Amino acid sequence: MPFADLALDPRLLRSMQHLGFTQPTEIQQEAIPAVLTGKDLLVSSRTGSGKTLAYLLPMMQRLLRSKPLSRQDARALILAPTRELAKQVYGQLRLLIANTPIQAVLLLGGENFNDQEKQLKRQPQIIVATPGRFCDHLAHRSIFLQGLELLILDEADRMLDLGFANELLTIHKAASHRLRQTLLFSATLDHIDVNELALALLRKPHRITTDDAHQQHADIKQDFYLCDNLSHKEALLSHLLQHAAELRQVIIFTATRADTERLPDWCARLGYQAIGLSGKLSQAKRNSVMQDFAKGKYQILITTDVASRGLDLLQVSHVVNFDLPKFAEEYVHRVGRTGRAGMQGQAISLVGPKDWQSLQLLEAFFRQPVQFSVIDSLPARFTGQPQVSATKQAKQSKTKKSSASPARLTSKKTGQTPDSKPAGRKTFEAGDDGNIPVRRKKN
Repeated sequence: MPFADLALDPRLLRSMQHLGFTQPTEIQQEAIPAVLTGKDLLVSSRTGSGKTLAYLLPMMQRLLRSKPLSRQDARALILAPTRELAKQVYGQLRLLIANTPIQAVLLLGGENFNDQEKQLKRQPQIIVATPGRFCDHLAHRSIFLQGLELLILDEADRMLDLGFANELLTIHKAASHRLRQTLLFSATLDHIDVNELALALLRKPHRITTDDAHQQHADIKQDFYLCDNLSHKEALLSHLLQHAAELRQVIIFTATRADTERLPDWCARLGYQAIGLSGKLSQAKRNSVMQDFAKGKYQILITTDVASRGLDLLQVSHVVNFDLPKFAEEYVHRVGRTGRAGMQGQAISLVGPKDWQSLQLLEAFFRQPVQFSVIDSLPARFTGQPQVSATKQAKQSKTKKSSASPARLTSKKTGQTPDSKPAGRKTFEAGDDGNIPVRRKKN
């Protein structure tokens, strides 16, 4: 089905042609006609499926072809969980509003509030925002929502994980009228809080699920390696980077801000241009980091989960989980930074003792056990049993008469248990657990 069959405004069709898009993706074919009927939507689709255009195109169609409820209030509000995702949505929106009378504004925390107020006085038809900053303007009465026609929640599960439930309900109450259409997009509809939010915000929603969130992405090769400790993780990462096929750009996800500051220098010693990104940086600095990485100035980006969602970077060939995330859904978004738009990608996960619980949650999410790969020159002694101190073992023996040992996972390559240690091979001493300790200020 070409875009022309969706009966979109000629200006939107020209924009799609200019951007090189000739056929809608599966989620776009399903969602665009449903939105145009005026129904509330509850949508689940994997990352990289084209969901942003799935709501931007019918939103623009409505704004271009129908009369506004109010000439003063914004007609459409798009909420995103992070500044980075909001910026990307706004970037795609600007391509669609070019050569149309539609105006839009971007509201982000960390940027000048008064400048944003001045932009709002120009009465833009579309607002793209993060929930916290939008509610600041709502409380300051620089925004009114009586005329809001479309409320779009992008990655609602992430907004709830970040604690924005109260803000979303406040916005819903401020724009609670029967003519409002609400679109809720989420990585998974299994999230209990997402379903509760949908019951509160949506009226008889039409549900669209284009694929199973529990299925692994077909365009992304996913490899897991057991690691003894931090030194072992670094040795494995060094080997994998230096022997990777078709290495273009790499995103390395870590659990701590300290690693985003430490690992760029470590990568530089290997000969790679690398830069770190974390929520600790100012918004201006974060923007600068992402722009430099997108332009190819750096080959490696080391980041916390601040960059796990929404970033459409087509040159990212590899994603590395230096530390596994706490939530399985976040793993899906991390690895989704590669393998986009039909391209092939590779995701590498380094699993140390502190990552073991996260791995078990990941296996439960995908409903299948993880198969480990092994580099012969860098085998792990860690077998999947989290390390327990002697003191903790003594406490456990008092409360439990017996305990079953976890099953030992076998290697995908060799069929041997991961702790098999060929003679003469390099091993790594215990003593650190796979995460660099966070630096603390002295009292």
